[in-house]
Amino acid sequence: MIQRKELDHNLGELRTLLQNMGEHVIAALEGAVTALNTLDTVKAQQIVKDDAKLNAMEEQIMEIGSRLIVTQQPVAKDLRRILVSFRIASDLERMGDLALDVAKVTMRLQGQQLIKPLIDIPHMAELVKVMTVEAITSYLDENTDLAYKMAQDDDQVDHLYSQMITELYGIMIDHPDSISQIMLLTLVGRYIERIGDHATNIGESVVYLVTGHRPDLNQ
Repeated sequence: MIQRKELDHNLGELRTLLQNMGEHVIAALEGAVTALNTLDTVKAQQIVKDDAKLNAMEEQIMEIGSRLIVTQQPVAKDLRRILVSFRIASDLERMGDLALDVAKVTMRLQGQQLIKPLIDIPHMAELVKVMTVEAITSYLDENTDLAYKMAQDDDQVDHLYSQMITELYGIMIDHPDSISQIMLLTLVGRYIERIGDHATNIGESVVYLVTGHRPDLNQ
């Protein structure tokens, strides 16, 4: 009984850490896009600095989960909970790195003016933020319907990314002197699109947690 209580306590700790990681990623993404939209390099630098907190949470999850596997020898769904926590933590850490990459683009654009008001990038970021919220909610609630919904959300992000690339390449043809900035903005679109892919990966992990089978939601 004591062993079960300890296991449940540590599994709850993993859930809380993953929830905190998700909230950190959402805040980093929102901040990075806001910094880009206003070319606020101070804000961008703070996002880069704060990334260490996300890395520390991932390390804590790995430490707790590894200790549980060694000391508790969990089986069935308890083992899946731990393995899934590793996978989700890895996806969230990568999502944070990609938000950091967006912030770094703002720092590279210091002293410039945007060639056009940003429309598609904030729209993509908002969709991806919703996907991240859904990803964490689906994990906490073990909601596979919500996990599968993210595949549809990801299609919308991909469509916006394609639309953005087409528009930016058109601007590049008319304004070849803006190639450097346009390439950086296309990278931002790619970073945000990849965050959406990782959110979808979390959906796959949730389905695996609940059913024991992992689907491919990124098709």
